[in-house]
Amino acid sequence: MSYDEKLAHRLRLQLNRRPGFSERKMFGGICFMLHGNMCTGVLREDLIVRVQPEKFDRAMRQPHTRAFDFTGKPMKGFVVVSPKGYRSDTAFKNWVALGTECARALPKKTKKIKPRIK
Repeated sequence: MSYDEKLAHRLRLQLNRRPGFSERKMFGGICFMLHGNMCTGVLREDLIVRVQPEKFDRAMRQPHTRAFDFTGKPMKGFVVVSPKGYRSDTAFKNWVALGTECARALPKKTKKIKPRIK
C-alpha cells in the first residue's frame, strides 16, 4: 500500500523538531512517533490520529472521521480523518495537537536491549 507523501511531509514539518520524534512504516502506511508512542500516521490519503480515551468520542463526532478499522475490528483510540477533515491548516494543526497530546501522556518507550549470546 502507498501513502500520501505530501501529507507525510506536512506531518514531518509539524513534528520533526519535537524531542523523541521518529517515524516508522506500519499498517501499509507511515506512522509518526514521539518517544516510541504513535501520535499520527498516514494511510493512503487519510490522516490517522491517536486520541486519549476520554477524548475519543468527541473526536469521532467531528466531520469526516471514522474509527480506524485496519483488521476488521475497530482499534480503540485511533481516528481516521479523511482529506476534507484536515484540509485547512487550523484543522490539521488541531488533529496533530490531539495526537501529540496523546503520545506525550503515555510513558516513554525505551529500546529493549537483547543480551548477547556468547
